[in-house]
This record gives sequence, C-alpha cells and structure tokens, in this order.
Amino acid sequence: VQLQASGGGLVQAGGSLRLSCAASGRTSSSNAMGWFRQAPGEEREFVAVISWGSTSTYYADSVKGRFTISRDNAKNMVYLQMNSLKPEDTAVYYCAAGGWYLIPPNYGMNYWGKGTQVTVSS
Repeated sequence: VQLQASGGGLVQAGGSLRLSCAASGRTSSSNAMGWFRQAPGEEREFVAVISWGSTSTYYADSVKGRFTISRDNAKNMVYLQMNSLKPEDTAVYYCAAGGWYLIPPNYGMNYWGKGTQVTVSS
C-alpha cells in the first residue's frame, strides 16, 4: 500500500485545513486508515483512525471535537478536517493504513506515507 498525504500549509490559529491522503496498491489488505503527527523534537503521536466502512472512528483527546476523519473507499481516499487549529497542532502529519487494532503506539497501522507539514501561527 502506498500513501500520499497532501493539503498541509500555514494557517492562523483558529483557522481550518483539510488534509487528504491517496492510497494505492493493495488497499484491500488494509481495514483501517489513520492520521498521525510528529512535531519537531517529539515522538510521532496518534491523531485519529477510521474503520473500513466508516462505522467507527477514534480520536486522540487533544483533537477530539476539532478534527474529523473521513474516507471515500471508492476513491481510495482518507481525509482529516481540522478546525479551530492551535499552534500546538503544528507538526508533520502522516496518513497510515492497517488493521483495526486500537493499541498504541501504532494503533494497528503498518503502512505509512510521507507527511505533509501543518504550521499554525499564533
């Protein structure tokens, strides 16, 4: 499975961004898809995950109520709508694919794409 994230950029605090991730290859082997992020000097952290049929989602407490994960299986796409952005959301955001196992630190993800930079200015 190959994953390519896009949609990052510079935004002011309180603003919004929508990240997209295109999946290709053996996407049928992946049940869940998710987003992670890594800030400078920090470890990669979980953001959100969504099941194959979009029936289940799970979010990190830090983004709950502000971020929404969604997917379009017909297009092999997963999205992350980010609202009410804060400077502490600044990070490189990665999309990932794998199984529905909500176990840290990888939450079942075993395919990773290149990230997209999100910078939130105060």
